[in-house]
Amino acid sequence: MNTSIFKKTAAGFALAALLGASAAVPASAAELLNSSYDVARELFTALNKPFIEEWDKAHPDDKLTIRQSHAGSSKQALAILQGQKADVVTFNQVTDIQVLHDKGKLIPADWQARLPNRSSPWYSTMAFLVRKGNPKNIQDWSDLARPDVKLVFPNPKTSGNARYTYLAAWESADQANGGNKAQTEEFMKKFLKNVAVFDTGGRGATTTFNDRGIGDVLISFESEINNIRNLYKDKDYVVVVPKTDILAEFPVAWVDKVVEAKGTLEPAKAYLNYLYSPQAREIVTSFYYRVNDQKTMDALKDRFPATKLFTVEDKFGSWEKVMKEHFAAGAEFDRLVAAGRQ
Repeated sequence: MNTSIFKKTAAGFALAALLGASAAVPASAAELLNSSYDVARELFTALNKPFIEEWDKAHPDDKLTIRQSHAGSSKQALAILQGQKADVVTFNQVTDIQVLHDKGKLIPADWQARLPNRSSPWYSTMAFLVRKGNPKNIQDWSDLARPDVKLVFPNPKTSGNARYTYLAAWESADQANGGNKAQTEEFMKKFLKNVAVFDTGGRGATTTFNDRGIGDVLISFESEINNIRNLYKDKDYVVVVPKTDILAEFPVAWVDKVVEAKGTLEPAKAYLNYLYSPQAREIVTSFYYRVNDQKTMDALKDRFPATKLFTVEDKFGSWEKVMKEHFAAGAEFDRLVAAGRQ
């Protein structure tokens, strides 16, 4: 990672001024817990460092610590509903934050309106990691239903990462067969039958593919796929971004009931606003996440291959509808997996 991203920037000075102008926070605000998705450990380690440095300069008597908790985003949401005191959530699917309102009233109904881009400071899409030389010649979603291909990705029941994978595969097949649902379901049966291991989260799937050597294709966020390739350069992995893909949002929120009880609202809000800053964008894109800033994306067009992105709302109606029709007990996912085993 380029250490220049941690140097003081104009944005850093602006952030320090903003934080310095705030009222002093109580001593209990010195620690935040960030509950996040499974493959975001390294990203937030990089983001936390410069933010904490600026906060501590502005609040020398109230130095800040940020603790991280990582697992499949649905598991993280459940942990919070069961009592985990997370100050902020940085997830990879809207429904896993929305449930904090729907089932726990821990956040307000309009939480997505509190920060830009529907409270999503960055976005991604799905990509394939294949073994050296791409021996199975994997180019697009259609190749993943072939009988000679074995896949690794997490379980959609526990992972937002996997739900995006499932929906991207479904929509790609639907477009290819002109909207014939029966043909799409046949494709999905073959696709899901090819999954060698359903891990609970994205990082577990990475371990299965890389350390255990299982599968021909690992499917995960473009960011995770590229970082694995760079981390294990000796394995000469190849990254494939399919021609049609899904827009994956990464929503964030402070957890109102928690920050009000702990007195951590000010640093929690400052932290999440920092994720939109130019300094944060530089860090985020270095981890292969895409950002809603055209100038930044134009400058990095060689890093991010062109792909035709669709949204869940445009193709499936809403996440609420998706969860009911595809991922509820006995819904499409369960039926397709069961049919593929027959």
